[in-house]
Formats: sequence, structure tokens, C-alpha cells
Amino acid sequence: MLLEFIAAIALGLAVGGLALAARWASGKRLPSFMVPASAGLSMIAMMVYLEYSWADRTVERLPEGVVITAQSTDRMWYRPWTYLAPVTFRLVAVDTRRSRLNADQPNQVMTTVMLLGRWMPIREIPVVYACDRRQRADLSSEVTFAPDGSLVGASWRDLAQDDRALEAACAKITP
Repeated sequence: MLLEFIAAIALGLAVGGLALAARWASGKRLPSFMVPASAGLSMIAMMVYLEYSWADRTVERLPEGVVITAQSTDRMWYRPWTYLAPVTFRLVAVDTRRSRLNADQPNQVMTTVMLLGRWMPIREIPVVYACDRRQRADLSSEVTFAPDGSLVGASWRDLAQDDRALEAACAKITP
């Protein structure tokens, strides 16, 4: 966030400097408000670009095997352009590289759900999906594994028929 702010200031100074040079080269025939207006507009344009390109840039940098399963868009009154096109600030992904299967529990997959937010550190949640029952249990310190690989103390949640995270996690065990 700090680097984006510094980059916006640098762009504003550069564009303001170009506008000042254009005004000077025209013999001051260009209006004087052109210098701060062009600097301010360029900084706003850069911030809007960075907001709208964040999700795409983040997805491009994810390693192979990390599947985006949901994204959250938002509209804000202090960012009026978001009413024209909502901006993505949060992504949910399943890291299938970390998926683990247990021979004693063939319809369950243990994997990691990643929560990615703009200007936020990545949060990783270990989960178990019961692919045959279409359920999910988050792993926490209260959850333990029984000798047969089943979960003890887990709170299972039913998932929708079209849950993309379940589909991504269970792709390894379903044909």
C-alpha cells in the first residue's frame, strides 16, 4: 500500500511537471489550473487502475494448483467509479497442491483454503472436505484425528450443490 502511494505521488509529480513544461512552452497560454488538475487526475487514474487490476495480477502470480473458487466485489460511496463497475477486493482459493488423501477415509480430502484480500496478508485455513456428503469441516486446535482417520470434534457444514471449492478439492478423487 505504501509503495502504491509513493508511485502515485511520483506519477503526479511527473505529469504535473510535464503539464508545467507544456504551459511554459506555450508561453503561458495554457490555463494555470492545468498543472495541479493533470497531476491529480493522473494520480486518481493510477489508483483506479491498481484497484481494478489487483485481482488479475494476484491470480497471475498464484502457482499452478491454486484454484480461485470465489471472488467478492464491492461498491463504496467514497469510490464512485465502483458503482459503474464493482471492484474485487477479496478472493478465495483452494490450494490443491496441499491436498492429502487418507486410505481409511477415501471420500475425504484435507487441503488448504486461502483467503486473499487487497492490502491484507494471505490467510490459510486447513479444511477437510467430505466429497460424498458435500460437507466441509475447518481444522482447528479442538479437532483431532481418530485412529481410523475420521475427525473428532469437527463441526461439519453442508455445502451447496455448485460449491466450487468442494469441486476443486474433490477433483483428485472423483472421476
